[in-house]
This record gives sequence, C-alpha cells and structure tokens, in this order.
Amino acid sequence: MLVVSFFLFRVMPGDPAKTLGRGRFSTPEQLEEFNKAYGLDQPLPQQFVTFLKNTLTGDFGISLRYRVPVSDLILDRMWPTILLVGLSTIFATVIGVWLGIRGAWNRGGKFDNFSTGTSLTLYAMPEWWLGLLLIAAFAVGFGPIPGYFPTGGLHSIDVDPNSVAGWFDTARHLTLPVVTLTLAYLADYALIMRSSLLDELGEDYLTTARAKGLRDVQVRNRHAVRNALLPTTTLVALNIGFVVSGAITIETVFSIPGLGLLATEALSVPDYWVLQGTFLVASAGVILANLVANLLYGLLDPRVRT
Repeated sequence: MLVVSFFLFRVMPGDPAKTLGRGRFSTPEQLEEFNKAYGLDQPLPQQFVTFLKNTLTGDFGISLRYRVPVSDLILDRMWPTILLVGLSTIFATVIGVWLGIRGAWNRGGKFDNFSTGTSLTLYAMPEWWLGLLLIAAFAVGFGPIPGYFPTGGLHSIDVDPNSVAGWFDTARHLTLPVVTLTLAYLADYALIMRSSLLDELGEDYLTTARAKGLRDVQVRNRHAVRNALLPTTTLVALNIGFVVSGAITIETVFSIPGLGLLATEALSVPDYWVLQGTFLVASAGVILANLVANLLYGLLDPRVRT
C-alpha cells in the first residue's frame, strides 16, 4: 500500500512547480528553489525512503496547494466523508438486505421482480448522473416539485453548524448526496443477499427446522438468513473502498468539502502529499473493515470458530 501510494502519483503527468507558480517561477533557479523546498529535487528512491520515515512517524508532509500539514487537512475533511459514506452504507445495507431477504423468500413474485429490476436500473446509472438528476428534481425544482434541498455544500453560511439548527441544516444538505449513494449501491446488497438466501433454501437443516415445528418466519430469520449473511458481510467490508471512490464524484457534484473533493483538487496540481495521505487513509479504512468482517464471521457462523 505504501509503495503504490508513493509511485502511483509520481507517474502522473503534471509539474507542481509550474501549476502552482502560474508563471511566477520564470527562471530555472526559482523552479529549483521550489523543488528543493519540498524535496522534489531528490532522486525517487531517496524520496521514497523519506516518505516511509515520515509516514511511520505520522508526518504526511505539507500540502503544496494549501501550505498546511496534510494530517490537519485530512482530519478537517474526514468528517464530512464519514457522514456521507457512513450513512449511505448503513442505509444501503439495511434496505438492500431487507429487499434481498423478501425477494428470495418469495422468488418470482411481483415484489421480487420489481425490487430486482429497480435496483439493477439504479446500479447501472453513474453516481454523478444520478446525483445531477436529483439536484434537478429536488434542489432546483421540476414542474410541481419544489426545490427544497440545497444544490451543494455542507452548511449554510448563515447557520452555526454546531447548533441544533445547524444539525438540521447539515442533514438537509446531506440528504440528496446520501440518497444518491444509497440508491447507487442498493443493488449490491440486495442481489448478493437474494442469491445467498436462495442457495440456503434447499439445505437439509431448514427441513429439519420445519420438522421441529418452527414457523416459516422463524426458519427464515433464525437459520436461513444468519447463514446467508456471510457473503453480505464480506461485501460490506469490500464495498467501503468502492463507496469511497464513488464519494469522490458525489462530493464533487454536491461540493461537499470531504476527502473525495480534496483528492480531486489535489489531482489538478498534482499535490503529492495530499494524494498520498488520502490514499493511505482510504486504504487503511478498507483493511480495517476487512479485519472487522473476518472477526464477525465467528459470531455469525459457529463453524468458523472451530
């Protein structure tokens, strides 16, 4: 992860000195002074060793664009992304798992056909395009639909975000982005849960449970669903990385000052230290989520504990 986060952004086109200088560095000496100040004049192997030392001590460097420590910049931008990605992941998981359970238990019914078709249609849409549609319908307004929600941002400029009114204002600003990501990733959880539960329906242990006199809903909830949750648990962990990447486009469309928008802004420079820091944070989040998923297996399936 450390190797990729360093060399991936070094092969990108672009020169930070020329981008940020905007014509001010007119002599080779000025360009050399800028590169020397940020260590860009060193050979790549030496830069990589410095990067490893600094990262292990918690020093992500100074942003080329904002001229502030990258760690402070990431901490400031992390919470909007956690709110956006966290809420959308929770909603997509809960709703998707419920759709998958109900659809599989009544396979081929009207609800199953409608939920599967709708979720697949939403999944096929690019997140940014779906976000623009929601902005046009519910932020700008369309026909009889009033434009109630903001078109972008995380807070209104005339509201204190730490007050109760500010919390409601933040919720109103996050509604459309959260709904966009929730709808975009709904099919992931619904289809995986549906497929997993269908695989469990023919197992002998369900026949045994019915023979013991358990009601159909008890057989489903106590036995079938619990075993079918294992693939979905893996998907939740893996999809955190995909949701974060999707949040980059959503934060750009809705102008939310999170890690996604920060990474987009850093790409235009390119701001190596910001890109490395955001990549490390996102990668560490995926690794941690996979660890949690593996630990949860033991709680969901007794066979794993043995």
